Amino acid sequence: MKRLIALAILLAAGASLGPAPAAYAQQQTLNLQDADIRVFIQDVARATGQTFIIDPRVQGKVSISSNEPLSRNELFEVMLSTLRANGLVAVPAGAGVYRITPEEGAAAQPSSLSGGGGYGFSTQVFRLRNIDAVSAAETLKPLIGRQGVIMPSPRGNLLVVADYADNLARIRSLLGQVDQDRTLTETVTLRSSSAREIASVVNQVLNPPGADPGARNGIVSLVVVESSNSLILRGEPEAVRPLLDLVRDLDNRAETSGDVRVINLQHANAEQLVPVLQQLVGQTPTQGGNDEAATTPTAAAGDQTATAGGGGRRANIARYPGANAIVIAADPDTQRVLGEVIRQLDTRRRQVLVEAVVVELSDNAAQQLGVQFALAGINGSSIPFSATNYSNAAPNLLALAGAAAGEANLPEDSAALAALRQTAMDSLLGARGMITGGYGRSGDALFGFIINAVKNDTTSNLLSTPSVMTLDNQEATILVGQEIPITTGEVLGDSNSNPFRTVQRQDVGIQLDVKPQINAGGAITLFLRQEVSSIAGPVSEDYNELILDKRSIETTVAVDDGAIVVLGGLLDRNERTTVERTPILGDIPVVGNLFKATSRQNVQRNLMVFIRPTIIESAADAQALTAPRYAYIRDRELARSPDGLSNLDALVRDYMQAEPITALPPPPPPPPPSPGL
Repeated sequence: MKRLIALAILLAAGASLGPAPAAYAQQQTLNLQDADIRVFIQDVARATGQTFIIDPRVQGKVSISSNEPLSRNELFEVMLSTLRANGLVAVPAGAGVYRITPEEGAAAQPSSLSGGGGYGFSTQVFRLRNIDAVSAAETLKPLIGRQGVIMPSPRGNLLVVADYADNLARIRSLLGQVDQDRTLTETVTLRSSSAREIASVVNQVLNPPGADPGARNGIVSLVVVESSNSLILRGEPEAVRPLLDLVRDLDNRAETSGDVRVINLQHANAEQLVPVLQQLVGQTPTQGGNDEAATTPTAAAGDQTATAGGGGRRANIARYPGANAIVIAADPDTQRVLGEVIRQLDTRRRQVLVEAVVVELSDNAAQQLGVQFALAGINGSSIPFSATNYSNAAPNLLALAGAAAGEANLPEDSAALAALRQTAMDSLLGARGMITGGYGRSGDALFGFIINAVKNDTTSNLLSTPSVMTLDNQEATILVGQEIPITTGEVLGDSNSNPFRTVQRQDVGIQLDVKPQINAGGAITLFLRQEVSSIAGPVSEDYNELILDKRSIETTVAVDDGAIVVLGGLLDRNERTTVERTPILGDIPVVGNLFKATSRQNVQRNLMVFIRPTIIESAADAQALTAPRYAYIRDRELARSPDGLSNLDALVRDYMQAEPITALPPPPPPPPPSPGL
C-alpha cells in the first residue's frame, strides 16, 4: 500500500516511474512523506537502471521533497545522501551493482577500490613518495569518518583508506599537497675541522635550551661522511642556507687558529696512545712513558717530518700525565686527522666477568688388620726369643716390650729408660682404630700379643667459584688463601754454635689469573691460569715439612659470551693392598692370619674445572650482573642475623652514602607490529 502511495505521488508530480526506459530519462520531482526506505530504494532502482542488494537490517522511514525536477544522476545522488543520513551506505559490488548495508562495519565489507559516486563507501590505496606512511596515518586519522578505516603499510609506504567517496577525494587532495619534497640537500667538505665535531656543534645550536647536547635536532638532518671529512645537510631551504655559512665560517676559523691543540682523553690512556700517534706522523716514539716528545724524524728527509695529513711542517706529540691529556703541535690538517684517530680510539672499553668453577669429589677408604706377638724364655729356659713386627701395624709390640723390660731392669734416672718410654709413648699415640692385646706367663715362657683393626672412610667435596672482572685485553688476578712458610735452607754450624734457617713464603689457596680478549665475532679468547692448592700435612712423623696438594691449569681457550665450557679435569682411581706376613706360617689357612698384617686403600677422585666469561657492554650490564650477587650475599647474611637486619645494607648506606643495590626491572615488552594490509 505504501509503495502505491509513493508511486501515486510521483505520477502526480509528472514523473512517471513506469518500467519504460524512455520514461526514466525524463526529469522527475520528489515529494515523499514517511515512505518506507526499502520501497524508495526499489523505485530508484527502476528510475536509474542500477541494481541494489538490500541487507535485511535495512529498515526505516524517509521524507524527501524537491522543488525542481531531478535527472537520473541527481536522483541517484539524492538516494545516496538519504542513505547516509539514515546510517546506511551503498557499497559498490560490481558494474552498476551496490549493496545497501548499515554503516557500521562497512569498512570490513568486500567492495571495489573505487566508484560509488560522491557518497558511496569505497576503499583506495595511496602510495606515498616523500612522507612516512605511519606518520601520515596519524595525521589524517581525525579526518576519517566514524566508520572509516585508515591503515599504514610501512613496507611499501602505502596508505589504505576505506571511507565515503567524497571524503576519499578530500584525503587525496590533502596528500597531494603534503606528499611533496621541498627539502634542500647540501654537501660541505671541511678542510681544517673535524666533520663529526662540527656536526655536534650544529646540533647543539639547533636544539632548544635545556635539551640533551647529544640529541638530534628535528629541523635539519646532519650526516657525517668520515671518508671525505664532509657534512651532508638536509632540511628546509630557509634552515639549511644559514647553517652552510656557519659551517664554512667555523672551518675557516679553525684554519687560522693556533698550531697547538690539547685533547683531554675520556677513556684511553695517554701513555699508551702517544706512541701510536707519534708513529703516524713519523716521530720517534717516546720510550718508557717519557713525557718529553722526541723530535727526531724517522720517515722524512732533512728538517721535515712526515705528517698524517700530508703537510710539510714538523708534528710533535706529547702527553700531560696530570690530566691524561695529549698535546699536538702540528698544522690544522694533521691535527684534524690525529683528532679523528683519537676519537675512534678514545672509547669506553668493554669489560669481561670471568667466573670459574672448580669441583673435586674424592673418596678414600682404608682398612688395616694386624696381629703381633712375642715369646721369650726365662730362668735359663731353652725357649728362644721370637716376635713379629710389621710396618703397617700399630702400636709396635717390641717398643712396648722394651719399655716394660726397662722398667724392671734399669734405674729410674737412666737415659736408656727415658728413651724406651718415649718410643713406647710415640708408638701408642700413632695407633688408630681398635687395639687389644695381652701378656702372660706359662711355665718358663713369657708371651704377649697385640691385635689392631682400623677402617677409615673419607669423603670430600671441594667446590670453589672464583670470579674476577677486568677490562678487555687487561690481565687480572684474584687470590684467596694464605702464605705459608717453606724451608729453603738450613745450616746448623759446628756444635750448633750458629744455626740459621732460610724460609720462603708461598701462596696457598685459590688463584685465578686471566687475560680476556674480545673478538670481533663476539667470542672471547681467554689466556688463563687456574690453581687450587691446600696443605695436606707433614711428610711424616719424623719429618715435619709440609706436603702441598696442588691442582693447576694453564691454557688458552675461545669461549662464546655467556657460555660455560670445561677447561680440563682428572678422573683418578687408585687401589692399593699391602700384606706383610711371616714366611710359611702366614700361608697356613685360617691360622695364618695370626702371622700377618693386611692393609687395603682405595682412592677415587673426580676433578673438573669450568669457566664462564660474560661481556659487559655498559653500566646497565654491570648493574644487572652485580645485583643478583649482592642479593645472594645479603640473603646469606640475613639468614645468620638474629635480628633480621643486614649489616651490608647498613654499611652501604652509612659509609658509602649510597642506596643498596637492587635488581633491575625487566625490560619493557617490544611494541606491537604495525597493522598491515
